[in-house]
Amino acid sequence: MSRYLAVIDWQRSGPDFRKGQYSREHTWSFDGGLRVPASSSPSVVPLPWSAAGNVDPEEAFVAAIASCHMLWWLSIAAKEGFEIESYRDEAVGEMTRNRDGALWISSVTLHPTIRYGARAPTLAEASRLHEQAHAQCFIANSVKTRVVVGEPVSPIPAQP
Repeated sequence: MSRYLAVIDWQRSGPDFRKGQYSREHTWSFDGGLRVPASSSPSVVPLPWSAAGNVDPEEAFVAAIASCHMLWWLSIAAKEGFEIESYRDEAVGEMTRNRDGALWISSVTLHPTIRYGARAPTLAEASRLHEQAHAQCFIANSVKTRVVVGEPVSPIPAQP
């Protein structure tokens, strides 16, 4: 089986750590050499102790689910002979409280917009592809968050 590594680096800065006055900015590093500036979400930790321009864990969680789904969807579509020109997803994660009052991302709604080439699936075929992609997605299989495919899923016709 595979293993995945992410290195998280943080250094203290700010006037008083014990009073929560410290920066939440940190860096994610991955095996391919990519470094991503990260932080807590400003909706969780207010500015100036978070960095609004950095990726926060909640955004990364939503992106990981959407990316995994897309990669499986493209793979299945290719194997079935469909031509895909582009795939854009404006995925949305919803944070709510569970029955114990703890915050969690309870749902992620995918909103893929797909542009097809010469051979496009019907709406029913595209929905089936999404169901198969969801069933195969490693990330979706690893979480208890509800993942749904919302609008738009209708095909965009091929460009002449």
